[in-house]
Amino acid sequence: MNGTQHAHPRPGSGSGSDSGPGSVIVVGSGPTGLLLAGDLATAGIPVTLVEKRPRRISNLSRAFVLHARTLEQFDARALADDMEAVGRPLDRLRLFGRLSVDLADLPSRFRHLLVLPQYEVEKVLERRAVAAGVEFRHETETTGVRQDPAQDTVTVEVRGPGGKTETLRAAYVVGADGMHSTVREAVGLPFPGRSAIRSVVLADVRLAEQPETLLSVNAVGDAFAFLAPFGDGYHRVIGWHRGRNVPDSEPLHLDEVKEITRRALGRDFGMHDPRWLSRFHSDERQVPAYRVGRVFLAGDAAHVHTPAGGQGMNTGLQDAANLSWKLAAVLHGHAGSGLLDTYQSERHPVGRSVLRSSGGIVRLAMAKRPWTLALRAALTTVLDHVGPLRRRATGHITGVGFRYPAPRGSHRLTGTRVPDVALAGGGRLYEALRGGRFVLITPHAPTPDAAPPPAASTAPAPDAEAYGAAAGREDRLAVAHWASGRRTTLLVRPDGYVAWAEEEAETARTEAALDAHVG
Repeated sequence: MNGTQHAHPRPGSGSGSDSGPGSVIVVGSGPTGLLLAGDLATAGIPVTLVEKRPRRISNLSRAFVLHARTLEQFDARALADDMEAVGRPLDRLRLFGRLSVDLADLPSRFRHLLVLPQYEVEKVLERRAVAAGVEFRHETETTGVRQDPAQDTVTVEVRGPGGKTETLRAAYVVGADGMHSTVREAVGLPFPGRSAIRSVVLADVRLAEQPETLLSVNAVGDAFAFLAPFGDGYHRVIGWHRGRNVPDSEPLHLDEVKEITRRALGRDFGMHDPRWLSRFHSDERQVPAYRVGRVFLAGDAAHVHTPAGGQGMNTGLQDAANLSWKLAAVLHGHAGSGLLDTYQSERHPVGRSVLRSSGGIVRLAMAKRPWTLALRAALTTVLDHVGPLRRRATGHITGVGFRYPAPRGSHRLTGTRVPDVALAGGGRLYEALRGGRFVLITPHAPTPDAAPPPAASTAPAPDAEAYGAAAGREDRLAVAHWASGRRTTLLVRPDGYVAWAEEEAETARTEAALDAHVG
């Protein structure tokens, strides 16, 4: 943007529309695309969101779980309370058999997972995106993507309502258009991998008998089943039977869903009145590069994996949280384009890790051979009795345990996620992060009379003027003090990870770090 305002293109405005050199086109209005577009628009970046579906929130979704790290990201956007008000918390995630993950000791404000259908998440994110000024192009299909290095732009060919073709241009394009991504195909990226599970059945049903637990999941012998509530009187059932390997096009009847559920969960809960029945196959795939020039991929366009552990939607939302602030910083001129390369180096390893772990959970859940059954039993025992391994597994599934690569010689905290630490005056970190800002947390200056902490972290800290307003950073940097006597100076990125840290940092060193990271 750099001080220049650019008008958003409007449907029917002609064969070509230019959103300007400081704009972004997001393709796909699922959770990943909505969060990304909302973040960018909130940061003052013109955003056009292209979606081939009509403007409606579909309840035909497979995702049902928000993990702690995602809830933290929503908290940093003042959205977590809205999600918590609609969803239902669960402090233990059962994976299969006796193996479950206890979340009560999770190092997070959110010591639970939240059972919340994807469409409810989309409602909240869409409201935010609309309020922030995102321009939506529904019933508009992306037909091509072309980069123009000479002009530092990307051209997106679209076909709108009635078949009208149009050309859109922007500085960057993000493909969040799902497993069958048109954007990924347009930039020539392969999507290597394989089908992990075939002929998975999916049904939305009413139940005559309510399950004892909020989420019901188990694998017994050749069958697996998952049961979760929508909150509107219907439940989602996902099931699989080893002996029923048929094409996705094979008709599905409720009796088959009932049989699989009885095998895995012991009873079918009196399922009746299905409103949706279908089959699908679950793939494990990851694109080799999340960035090609000025085009990025996020969410299912970049990686797909089995639904085990409920990590799919969460991983995509974390992609969006990582990329949005970087695009905004570059487009506002506060960072060089090299910052965008860190999207690949930070998020691709996470996607690969999730792909492996979710696949591992499924293979153990479906174990049949004696050696795999023995491995499953051993793993259950180890996780039950070995605290460090249990905490590591819990951190991986919930997302709070991931850290990003740090430059050689960096402080040990660099690249780590920061929990919602207390700030002086009763504030907390994730409130200070709101608005997409960096947060600099500094120690209290020692005083002869041991004065109490300054009131309210939202008020300027004593050194806020020097580091923020006086340096022209007040729009992208909040400065606060630790509520404790900690002596570490910590620079927290807008996505809640440590950009820089130092013990007993001198002012000059802190200022140099701010120049390097905040601009």
